[in-house]
Amino acid sequence: MAKKEPATSCELCVNYVWDDFDECYSCLVNLDEDEYIAFVSNPNYRCPYFHLDDEYSIVRKQN
Repeated sequence: MAKKEPATSCELCVNYVWDDFDECYSCLVNLDEDEYIAFVSNPNYRCPYFHLDDEYSIVRKQN
């Protein structure tokens, strides 16, 4: 049985940024129609554009 990967969280993604104009968080990636439908309808959708916003990754590389 294949291991099920966890769904990604937008709040942890580097593409999820504050928009000063709209005064809210938004995703920088423009999903196409099929990707957006999958994102909205499936709670376990794994975004192919997800990149963990890990601010300590550079520090780990230095050590």
